[in-house]
Amino acid sequence: MSSTAMKKKVSLTSLLLFFFLHSVDVEHSHVRFLGNLVLNLWDCGGQDTFMENYFTSQRDNIFRNVEVLIYVFDVESRELEKDMHYYQSCLEAILQNSPDAKIFCLVHKMDLVQEDQRDLIFKEREEDLKRLSRPLACTCFRTSIWDETLYKAWSSIVYQLIPNVQQLECNLRNFAQIIEADEVLLFERATFLVISHYQCKEQRDAHRFEKISNIIKQFKLSCSKLAASFQSMEVRNSNFAAFIDVFTSNTYVMVIMSDPSIPSAATLINIRNARRHFEKLERVDGPKHSLHMRMR
Repeated sequence: MSSTAMKKKVSLTSLLLFFFLHSVDVEHSHVRFLGNLVLNLWDCGGQDTFMENYFTSQRDNIFRNVEVLIYVFDVESRELEKDMHYYQSCLEAILQNSPDAKIFCLVHKMDLVQEDQRDLIFKEREEDLKRLSRPLACTCFRTSIWDETLYKAWSSIVYQLIPNVQQLECNLRNFAQIIEADEVLLFERATFLVISHYQCKEQRDAHRFEKISNIIKQFKLSCSKLAASFQSMEVRNSNFAAFIDVFTSNTYVMVIMSDPSIPSAATLINIRNARRHFEKLERVDGPKHSLHMRMR
């Protein structure tokens, strides 16, 4: 079981470290995300005393001004009653200190459940969690590290953390239409999670975001091993051209073009000219903090 309380906008559980570092084996760490968002993570696996202290002496301080709570359940946990107890303790603290917080629950390790039972088990767990969460609204995701579900869950959560997301999407649509792109995507710079996209033409591969993200992250890792840094990439064949480039201080942009009459130089100039405008949209009001707890 894992839980995450996020102070001032967001917090992510250790699962998100997969997108950052692939693994972290420390009791306390912090990661910068979306520019000025600081994720503070504490590993308290199996430490019941720490957990009880967390919900008593530090309760008001930790849960004050929380905007998002992410709670991760192991679907095969043999201590479901204890998991639910800690979850309800979190909810009580949220109700007392941050009643407007958004609640997300991840039912994790769904790949370990027999395939023909997954829908039923997830539905039952989702109904239980929504009932326990009242009067707060709870959004549930089924996740596994072995398919696209974890990536989609985190992308959905991150999407809701962007304060001006509608304005961002509107400007991304305008940008795509002006440069006559088939599709434009914005990736968060550290994790390569998709935070916004606009497509003018239907795309066949529903899992393309996750695939692209994994490819680029592996390529960036290879670059770092050679003491080099990844900045941009162009892939071209007879059907399309794909451009991935640093966009703002916190994002990369990917532009897909299928019109062969538009030269690469024109697209790259358009990306460069759009940077300043999108930098203005990215401004957020001050630093943000989070707290993570994990139990094994």
